[in-house]
Amino acid sequence: MPHKHKVKKVVLAYSGGLDTSVILKWLGDTYDCEVVTFTADIGQGEEVEPARTKALKLGIKPENIFIEDLREEFIRDFVFPMFRANTIYEGEYLLGTSIARPLIAKRLVEIAKNVHADAISHGATGKGNDQVRFELGAYALNPDIKVIAPWREWNLNSREKLLTYAESAGIPIEKKANKSPYSMDANLLHISYEGQILEDPNVAPEEDMWRWSVSPLNAPDEQEIITIEFKNGDGIAINGEKLSPANFWRCLNELGGKHGIGRLDLVENRYVGMKSRGCYETPGGTIYLKAHRAIESLCLDREEAHLKDSIMPKYAELIYNGYWFSREREALQALIDKTQARVEGIVRLGLYKGNVMVLGRTSKHSLFNAAYSTFEEDSVYNQSDAAGFIKLNALRFIIAGKTKQ
Repeated sequence: MPHKHKVKKVVLAYSGGLDTSVILKWLGDTYDCEVVTFTADIGQGEEVEPARTKALKLGIKPENIFIEDLREEFIRDFVFPMFRANTIYEGEYLLGTSIARPLIAKRLVEIAKNVHADAISHGATGKGNDQVRFELGAYALNPDIKVIAPWREWNLNSREKLLTYAESAGIPIEKKANKSPYSMDANLLHISYEGQILEDPNVAPEEDMWRWSVSPLNAPDEQEIITIEFKNGDGIAINGEKLSPANFWRCLNELGGKHGIGRLDLVENRYVGMKSRGCYETPGGTIYLKAHRAIESLCLDREEAHLKDSIMPKYAELIYNGYWFSREREALQALIDKTQARVEGIVRLGLYKGNVMVLGRTSKHSLFNAAYSTFEEDSVYNQSDAAGFIKLNALRFIIAGKTKQ
């Protein structure tokens, strides 16, 4: 463990909950350093302002408390760029937790620079992916930053020990009504659930676990038709109404939740090595992915689209593993963004009992040409040309086949 005198000031990612409140006090006790708190609103659905009151009660100076609304930046600079690649990890996961971590790491490092802090701290455990994401992001942006990860240092490795420390340190312990027993993470893109009965991958989650969506069984009995408008590969309007990035996503989440869309139960491979089981609600993202692929199907050339699909798993892996600020992710992003310049138009969708159905799509950049693709008589395509095309592509099979005779 680093010596106490090596850290003078530390910026803590602070939620105001029990864990980070204990970390706040522990940092001062262990490192005898000044603590600065940073609380981000990225659309988790809870008030962030109470974190200020809690930090003040725990002895943090008013000028050392930072609370920021990052919802627009989160969607504009992280979620939208990720969805331009149609990104999914291991075939299903829309990376709701993963994509929020680089933004938090970025602001931790920026605040540390502004307040002349020499370290940052987070509340991620030594078993999970988030410690990797926070720290890779921090080192990419400031290679000299010190990172303090209490869960890898202290011996408060049980709920009982945390509560005992909190009581001895005078940290108020709130008991929230209807508090979920699950370990949860929420932002504008998704909400995740881990722990408790979910640690058995063969046990179905309880219905009352889900917070954002109705059960598809109880969703409306009538389909709702919506439109999403795209420009440069990003969503800009829903049902003809132009919206800011955060409001766009908030609206999609409400529509998806209403119709039971976006639930996922997944066993995934963590970067640190073990498998974990998590449940996710990503209503807006599930709708958006379907719509984005629909508009791309009109606007992208075949090889352009297939190239994007071929690099997507690598791109998803980079985000999941914490390499958002890596050169390779930025290089892939440049390629992806280049393909999105003509991804523009409107997609019509039907939402019904957990399903998202494409009903139509239109674009001024459409490459769909009915004159060529029609099953009726046409005057532009010579069907006999296909014989030579097939013969040349089959030539290697023909040559190889003759060697077997």
